[in-house]
Amino acid sequence: MSLRIAVRELCEFTAKEGDLDLRFTPSPTAQEGIAGHATVVARRGPDYMSELAVSGEFEELTVSGRIDGFDPEFRLLEEIKTHRGDVARIPANHRLLHWAQVKVYGWLLCQALELDELDLAVVYFNVISQKETVFRERHSAEALRQFFELQCRRYIHWARQEQAHRLARDAALTTLRFPYAEFRHGQRQLAEAVYRAARDGHYLLAQATTGIGKTLGTLFPQLKAMPGQQLDRLFFLSAKTPGRRLALDALQRLRDPETPLRVLEHVARDKACEHPDKACHGESCPLARGFYDRLPAARSAALKERWLDQQAVREIAIAHGICPYYLSQELCRWSDVVVGDYNYYFDLGALLHSLTLVNQWRVCLLVDEAHNLVERGRSMYSAELDQARFKAMRRDAPAKLKGVLGRVDRHWNQLHREQQVPYQVHPLAPDLLLAALGKAVSAITDHLTDQPEGNAGELLRFYLDAMLFCRLAESFGPHSLFDISRVEGDKGRSYSTLCIRNVLPAPFLGPRFEQAHSATLFSATLSPSHYYLDLLGLPQETQCLDVDSPFSAEQLQVRAVRNLSTRYRDRDASLAPICRLIARQYGERPGNYLAFFSSYQYLQQVLDLLAREYPEIPVWVQSRQMDEAARQGFLERFQVGGRGIGFAVLGGVFGEGVDLPGERLIGAFVATLGLAQVNPINEEIRQRMHALFGDGYDYTYLYPGLQKVVQAAGRVIRTTEDEGVLYLIDDRFARQEVRRLLPSWWQVELLRLPLQTAVLEPQPDL
Repeated sequence: MSLRIAVRELCEFTAKEGDLDLRFTPSPTAQEGIAGHATVVARRGPDYMSELAVSGEFEELTVSGRIDGFDPEFRLLEEIKTHRGDVARIPANHRLLHWAQVKVYGWLLCQALELDELDLAVVYFNVISQKETVFRERHSAEALRQFFELQCRRYIHWARQEQAHRLARDAALTTLRFPYAEFRHGQRQLAEAVYRAARDGHYLLAQATTGIGKTLGTLFPQLKAMPGQQLDRLFFLSAKTPGRRLALDALQRLRDPETPLRVLEHVARDKACEHPDKACHGESCPLARGFYDRLPAARSAALKERWLDQQAVREIAIAHGICPYYLSQELCRWSDVVVGDYNYYFDLGALLHSLTLVNQWRVCLLVDEAHNLVERGRSMYSAELDQARFKAMRRDAPAKLKGVLGRVDRHWNQLHREQQVPYQVHPLAPDLLLAALGKAVSAITDHLTDQPEGNAGELLRFYLDAMLFCRLAESFGPHSLFDISRVEGDKGRSYSTLCIRNVLPAPFLGPRFEQAHSATLFSATLSPSHYYLDLLGLPQETQCLDVDSPFSAEQLQVRAVRNLSTRYRDRDASLAPICRLIARQYGERPGNYLAFFSSYQYLQQVLDLLAREYPEIPVWVQSRQMDEAARQGFLERFQVGGRGIGFAVLGGVFGEGVDLPGERLIGAFVATLGLAQVNPINEEIRQRMHALFGDGYDYTYLYPGLQKVVQAAGRVIRTTEDEGVLYLIDDRFARQEVRRLLPSWWQVELLRLPLQTAVLEPQPDL
């Protein structure tokens, strides 16, 4: 086995010591770093050598890199590091790492030039003051050799373990067996398509109804494909916690405790943090103190454990006295399967995507409930600046920032005065505003460098928001809108919000898909496929699969009420007929039902009337901003043998990811087409979608709306034994262009609801 590694990566792994220190210290940009290196080199003598390539071997490991600078006259090797602010504020663990790098370079140079000793220097160059701070030491070649070999031994020991793990993992996955005697109906069809995509390096968009075991049906073939395709990592990406739990449950069924497969659940920092009241550095948080000193032991313990869900990672971290979240980040480098949120691969600064590029991994993606990626992708590549918050922040800002913030304020006020309507789209963000924001970001960067402690949270928030805004402005194009919204504030004053609003995430998500070996996106609602191909940036040759449903039309009675409108103008007239319909169905077959509405206001109107006219029917209701306990309490009302109606908002937390099989849920009422509100923002999106794809209304309103309807309806039938009823309450469900977007296994019965009686009259299909 031969190994190769760069000097920096070697030291990053073997030589980190001391505290975890995440105090905000602005770093030079890449351009500033390049310019700083050039400035230092230009100050040296004519014989000075820069970017000097060196390499050396120890046992089976080859270590290589480029020395920043070497002065042969003085036998001086220099490692150049650019920085901002006081050099004393460079964290100690960073300095130790810099010295480790220069020592490794020192031995490689001594070996190449047959030197018996060498002067080493770390040169810190301040990109603002242009001042150099030099720390210099003399080392013998023998001492440098010993240091080099120590780092190599540490790495080789680890690399041999990793190589053995990889061989054992691939051998185990080659013989991996499906955990059940047979596949469910449609599950084999899905699994075969996923395997072919992974084998051939293609992309798959798979629509598969609930009940076939989508999670297991995608994970099993993906794992089976890993050895043959020499795949390094599998990322299972989900929008919500229930999706992660389903993935972990499926992986538990696929493996036994002896299977050499490392599975990591990577969760958000706020969910993993043990001390949310403390800052992430050793002077504040005990789990940051000495983090890198204890990390190797914790890492080894974790990877021996192999099953690394959130609880397991926490227990290992606490046992070793380190932060669970940053241990989990480290374990992302070494785990075979990572289960996490979309943003860890698709966001601008996504950890998993960055690791993929740096390590040149061959990765496969499984994107769960992929219909959610459209809106999540839009939010990842959008940015807002709020004027009211900005003005409040500016009043309390440090004196030396008043000038640059005042310039932003003047340009912003001018835009605000010129806009007389509540909402307006502009061709692009004004250059003068962007220039002012750029200067403000630069000035705040310098301020935070000089004074990293004691800054107001609002200043940091504006700084980060403004940086994102400027970054997205640089890539602005037809995929986004620049809009300004005016809102009324206190005392008759109005404020505005500036927004770079992404409406087409494809240009950002597409390259992420291309950098994966293959990707499978799956959901019960991926129809029509061209909508998702267009918005997510998937290649046109992506295979689109509509998996055969295991359910029959006899299991779900789908009844569309064709003579009742739930449009906003007709809602008052719809209240009594909807209540009579709910009461009639409940009277004919008592049990648990869900009733979905387009808004809390509409929900409350129907609920109030139902409670008044039919007080004998038990009801419970989704409220705004329910916490986890309240959500669980809502779902616990759906018990076997229970009776009542749960009222919920379509597209909310109970509209998908809820599993209520059997008698826990026997029917649903959907009193809306799910269309987004017609407002200036959505109308601008409609126009942009029309310009890009020619189907502005469908892309903005119809497709997203019906996706929510089908997701909500999917709560009723969860297994092949379930039976239930679904009422689609709106006259537009009778239209052919709407019904063709509903699941193919549904047989929709059109009904006319007499507005004064509770008798339902079947109507011929149109």
